[in-house]
Amino acid sequence: MMNFKYLFFLLISTFSFAQNAVFPSAKVDSIVKRIQLPVIPAYQINVIKLGAKGDSISDSKPAFDKAMALCKKNNGGTILVPKGIYKINGPIHFVSNVNLKIEKGAKIKFSDNPKDYLPMVLTSWEGTMLYNYSPLIYANGCSNIAITGEGTIDGEGGKTWKSFKEKEEAGKNRSREMNHNNVPLNDRKFGEGYFLRPQMIQFFNCKDILVENIRIENSPFWCLHLLKSQSVTIRGISYKSLNYNNDGVDPEYSKDVLIENVTFNNGDDNVAIKAGRDHEGRANSATPSENIIIRNCNFKGLHGVVIGSEMSAGVQNVFVENCKTVGYLKRGIYLKTNADRGGFIKNVFVRNIQLDEVEDCLYITANYHGEGSGFQSDISNIYFSNITCNKASESGIVIQGFPTKKVRNVHLNKIEIKEAKNAISNENAENVTMSDVFIGKRATIPTSAK
Repeated sequence: MMNFKYLFFLLISTFSFAQNAVFPSAKVDSIVKRIQLPVIPAYQINVIKLGAKGDSISDSKPAFDKAMALCKKNNGGTILVPKGIYKINGPIHFVSNVNLKIEKGAKIKFSDNPKDYLPMVLTSWEGTMLYNYSPLIYANGCSNIAITGEGTIDGEGGKTWKSFKEKEEAGKNRSREMNHNNVPLNDRKFGEGYFLRPQMIQFFNCKDILVENIRIENSPFWCLHLLKSQSVTIRGISYKSLNYNNDGVDPEYSKDVLIENVTFNNGDDNVAIKAGRDHEGRANSATPSENIIIRNCNFKGLHGVVIGSEMSAGVQNVFVENCKTVGYLKRGIYLKTNADRGGFIKNVFVRNIQLDEVEDCLYITANYHGEGSGFQSDISNIYFSNITCNKASESGIVIQGFPTKKVRNVHLNKIEIKEAKNAISNENAENVTMSDVFIGKRATIPTSAK
């Protein structure tokens, strides 16, 4: 354990860092190459022609439902949403081969009446599969789907849904008990009386997905949840969603995901990579979250990139590069798990990150919240390079394993944190190597004797 104020730290290891920490660009390229963009048929329908009114008052849900039904009849197509504010009293449920195109100046504004999001649908809530209120935009078992345009989706999450937060504890605990006790899925019914908020957008068991250029505001809960999905492109979108638990993008049990050129402004994690919770997650170890690329993004919110804490099926092959902050973050890169989770986090590569002021810059912990027992996670093969940070009000670098399950193979190269209350806390870790790591003021040549 080391805690130093305004420490200059430089360690050059005999370990051949250069051979082991090269950012695997060829691997990234191969993942990007196999991610497929959706192919949308030529059919188009304008919601105005089906009775939608962009007056911010009239309920346009019937028109959107008709548009989706017409697309299904025509084997897909584009639903055009022109300029205006469209009130929708209930969810939009996707079918395959559809692009929901929200044009510039258009806003979809969802109601915040929970009854509008019944009947319940199969979904997930903080890592446990269950039946709950429908996500506001929901796709289950679809392929070739897109949400595009320069318009806005407003989840109206700051009033009724926000009030659910203080009432969710009983429902949350019930869901976790069902997870731990392997309760059959059909018996996991929530909805009214349990106060578990729905996600804004959820793609469940979907593939070949594009979300491009839209703006996401005011979500009830997680903003964009990629659940058991693959071949996903998220690019050019922006956020202003500052309610409780407003994560930006949550890939869970998902693979082959590209997140690029995103401007985050979230009330929680910008990207939170997950893979199920506890017993249920470990039972799904054949479907870890993997092959996830995050690049050229602007971070603002609670944390930049997080892995966990619900990661029990495992997370591997995560590549983060060329990102920076445009405002406050509590933590820059945060890997978190605890002894309830099990599973693994491995093969994480992070490079070319610019952070301004944070509480902690780089944080890896196997003891999140000090909770749990019996299922310690395996954290290994973590590579950080070319990372700068102006100030860490608490710690520059934190690594926390267990004596019986150490964090392994953490490699730090060209890290500069200009100011930190505590430089490094390194506990129960092995093979931690550093090259050109500076925390505090850089030392120059030694002074002469007087």
